[in-house]
Amino acid sequence: MPEAPEQPLIAEAAAETRGGSVDFRRLPSAADRAPDAAWMVAHTKPRQEKALAEALVAADVACFLPVVRHARFYGHRKRWVELPLFPSYAFVHADAEGRLRALQTKRVAQILPATDQATLEHELRQIDLALAGGAHLDPFPFLEVGRRVVVVRGPFMGMEGLVDERRTWDRLVLNVSMLGRATSLEIDASVLEAVD
Repeated sequence: MPEAPEQPLIAEAAAETRGGSVDFRRLPSAADRAPDAAWMVAHTKPRQEKALAEALVAADVACFLPVVRHARFYGHRKRWVELPLFPSYAFVHADAEGRLRALQTKRVAQILPATDQATLEHELRQIDLALAGGAHLDPFPFLEVGRRVVVVRGPFMGMEGLVDERRTWDRLVLNVSMLGRATSLEIDASVLEAVD
């Protein structure tokens, strides 16, 4: 059976319908920012990054939420979704009033002030340029070598092991101890979560 054509992402469709308004997926230009504002990092509640960014854009508060497209598999279906590059974090450029608006959304756990504004601005600009250029950035940096992980989807769901080696941007080798020996399994990083 032929695969169905890709559906446009809901977020992309919403961005098109906003009629040219500021897109939170791109670093806001100087014209879109308040002159007396500063960068800060909003540590969001779980899975609230996009909702926060949309609420801030609607309230005319500049924000940047770098997202990457990633394939998710649901049975035999493959869907492309946008995931925050830094889960639970959004970058907000606001004054005291904008900071209050962010907190009033009830989607923020904590606001972290940026002490070095120039460095943060430079780093965000580099991320924005990389994303705009189509770079494949890894949204799973917590899966460093030696980290204990669990498989959360697919035929190996529930299996735990240690990350042995990162191979490419979306593949890794997972060690699973069985009978006092180790075996390795190549598996997509999107189906893994770190065990705390």
